[in-house]
Amino acid sequence: MRLLFELSGENQTLPLAELECIGKVIDCRLQVAVVEAPDPNEAHRLAMTQVVSGYLGECEPTIPAFQKLLKDLGIETCESFAGRAKKIHGGCLERNPSSQREFEKLIGTMISGTVSLNKPETEYRAVLSEDRCFFGKVLFKIDRGAYDIRNPGKRIFFHPGVMMPRMARTLINLTCSHTGDVVLDPFCGTGGILIEAEMLGMQTLGSDFDPMMVRGSLQNVPKAHLMLADATHQPFANHSIDAVVTDFPYGQSVCIKKTDTMTRLYADTLDEINRVLRNGHRAVVVTHKDISDIAAAHMTILQHHEQRVHKSLVRRILVLTQ
Repeated sequence: MRLLFELSGENQTLPLAELECIGKVIDCRLQVAVVEAPDPNEAHRLAMTQVVSGYLGECEPTIPAFQKLLKDLGIETCESFAGRAKKIHGGCLERNPSSQREFEKLIGTMISGTVSLNKPETEYRAVLSEDRCFFGKVLFKIDRGAYDIRNPGKRIFFHPGVMMPRMARTLINLTCSHTGDVVLDPFCGTGGILIEAEMLGMQTLGSDFDPMMVRGSLQNVPKAHLMLADATHQPFANHSIDAVVTDFPYGQSVCIKKTDTMTRLYADTLDEINRVLRNGHRAVVVTHKDISDIAAAHMTILQHHEQRVHKSLVRRILVLTQ
């Protein structure tokens, strides 16, 4: 099924990249993408998407072009409906002076059915971005507030500097792993990544060299398989893990058993990730500095993203495979 996604603007590259976990991206513009997806319900797992619609068509972002699209579609509905239009800020051509209200008015007048602006049973949306107007019928809107409910500060065990749930979910989605897959976090910390993986029905494995973190994670993720272990020497067979997602330690003060420098830690851990990861599968690693050169010596880099946390911290995110 062809779907239309309205993406969040909180990051330039991550919202589009995570769509790979549900299907093939066939077209995109600023904060909007068209995806061929076998199961629309899979889109509920996305963290950086706002609205998911069934794709109906597209045209130039002008009133005459949109009017022709609606005429060609000839939509009739027995459900009450509302028409909404959205202009992506900074994305539409300046030569297009048409207002959102004009597009919404066309939807209301050219679709055969009963208009209900307050409590519509169906919503049709026109999304104008750059040189295109995408049109679709809303399937569902993603409740991004659910991630806020899982704020790390509300967990039984808390430690400063942990990753927020929305980012943890995004990282898991970047691996393109699915229900039943085995996901490993070799620096599990308080278990935030494992929590999101469990919510997607995955089997979770976590390890940490700090006993306090392992004990704390057991409180936050009691169903996960957790162990005290060195990230550079994991107790798993070769190519036995479906996906690895982890946030590398940021400070020199972190307890490290076999390595005395962060550079050596990165290299040895990546070597171990490469050993345990199934052939052709993905690992996603996060660091506070660019380790592309180190990573390229051990694995193949598929993607490179950045997320600014605050003025002094930028997360570097690498998607890797063998």
